[in-house]
Amino acid sequence: MKTIIRASHLQKYFPVKKKHPFALGKTYVKANKDISIDIFEGETLGIVGESGCGKSTFGRTIIQLQPQTGGSTLYYGDTIEHFMPSYVKKVYQKLPKVLPHLDEYRENIERLESQLADKSSRPDQKGRDNLRQAKIAFEQTYGNTLRLLGGLVLYSNHQELSQKLLSIYELQALIIKEQQRGDEPDKAQVADLSKRIQSHQAKLMPLKKDLEEMKAAVQAHPDFHTYEAYVDAGIDLSALKNQESRVLRKDLQIIFQDPYSSLDPRLTVGDIIGEGLLIHRFFTNKQDPAYKTYIVDIMEKCGLKASFIDRYPHQFSGGQRQRIGIARALALKPKFIVCDEAVSALDVSIQSQIIHLLQELREELNLTYLFITHDLGVVKFISNRIGVMYFGHLVELASTEEIFDHPIHPYTRKLLNAIPTMGDEADWQIDEAYEAFRFNYDREEDGDPDWVEVSPNHFVKCTLTK
Repeated sequence: MKTIIRASHLQKYFPVKKKHPFALGKTYVKANKDISIDIFEGETLGIVGESGCGKSTFGRTIIQLQPQTGGSTLYYGDTIEHFMPSYVKKVYQKLPKVLPHLDEYRENIERLESQLADKSSRPDQKGRDNLRQAKIAFEQTYGNTLRLLGGLVLYSNHQELSQKLLSIYELQALIIKEQQRGDEPDKAQVADLSKRIQSHQAKLMPLKKDLEEMKAAVQAHPDFHTYEAYVDAGIDLSALKNQESRVLRKDLQIIFQDPYSSLDPRLTVGDIIGEGLLIHRFFTNKQDPAYKTYIVDIMEKCGLKASFIDRYPHQFSGGQRQRIGIARALALKPKFIVCDEAVSALDVSIQSQIIHLLQELREELNLTYLFITHDLGVVKFISNRIGVMYFGHLVELASTEEIFDHPIHPYTRKLLNAIPTMGDEADWQIDEAYEAFRFNYDREEDGDPDWVEVSPNHFVKCTLTK
C-alpha cells in the first residue's frame, strides 16, 4: 500500500512556565513522545486512548497546526519535483558548512546508544533524554540533507556539489513557474511557454547526468549504502514556509473536536464552508452560479438543510455545528483528514449517518482518515487499523480485528475490558502474553524502548527481556 503520511520519532513538548525567574532548567508537558507510524492512502487509522494521552495533539501536530518539537513528518500526496519547496534550496546552500561534521553527529548518537544499552537495570532517564536531544539535533541538521542526497553526502568536493544542486533547483523551479503560468494562458502564449520549458529541460539534462557521475564516484565507499537508505521523496511538512503550508492545506484538513470554538461566529454557514473554496480557487467568486450549488450539496450530504446557508453558528445546536465543521473539511476534497472526535457531539442516528458518509466519501474520493475517538464501538466499525495511545506513546498498532481479538499490551486489554457488556463476562487477564517481553507503561517514565512486531503487521511497545 502507498504511504501518504509518515511520522518518524515525532515529538511534541509544551514548555511549562517557570514558577519563579531563578528556577533552573526547563520542564515540559510531553504530549507526544517518539511516535513513528505510516498512514496508508485510502485507509482509516483509528487512534484510541484515555483523555490526556495525546491523541488530539498528535492529530494537530501531524498536519502541522502545531509545530513539532522533534522528528519528521513526511507527506507523499505531492512530489518535491512538482512542489519544489524552499527548504530544498536552503539544504543545498548549507552543504559546505554542515557536511564536514556529519560523522561527528553520527558517532555521538552511536556512543549514547551504546551507553544506554549497557544499563541492564533501571532505565537511565538522563541517558534517554541526552539521546533524544542528540537525535533531534541530528534530524534538524541532517534529516532533509540525507533524504534529498543519500549517498551523495560522501562526495568530497562539497562546494562543487552544492553549486550543481543549486543549478538544478533553479531550473526545476523555473519549469514549475512556467507550467503554473501556462494553466490558463492566451493561445498566442502557448508556443512561447512551451519553448521556454523545453529550453530549461534541455539545460537540466546535462546537470542531472553530472550528478549521476558524482554518485557513481562514491558508490564504492563503505558507508554509501547506509546513507543511500535515507533517500526519501516525501515533503517535510515541518520545514515548509507558511505560504507553502497554505498551498497544501487543501490536501490536509481537520474536523475539530469542539464545535463551538472552531467556527467563526461572524460568518454565515455558507461563508464558513465556502471560505476555503475561494482561497484555493475552486471558484473565482461568490457570484459563480455553481458556488452556492456546491455548498448546498455538501451541506445536504452532512445532514444540513439548504435553508441554513445564511444562518450563523450561534443559531445551531452542538451537533449541527459539528456537521458544519465536517462539511467545511469535506468541501475542499482533501486527501487526508484528521477526524478529532468528529461524531462525539452527535446523537446516535446522526452518528450513523455521518460515519456512513465518511466511508462513502473515502471510497469515492480515495480519502485517508486519522480517526481519533473514545468510542471503541465507532472505531471498530470505521477503522482498518487501530493505534492505542497511552500518555504520549503509541503502545500498540494492528488491524482492527487483531486489536479486538488478540490484544497484546496490558493497557490495550484494560481499555477493551472497560467496554460495557450485558453479560457477566470475566475480566480479561493482563498477564504477559510472551515470555520474551515485559511491559513498563508508567506514566512518569518515557515508557518501553522497543517497538516489536509480534505477528505480521501487529506491533507493540514493550521491553525485550531476551
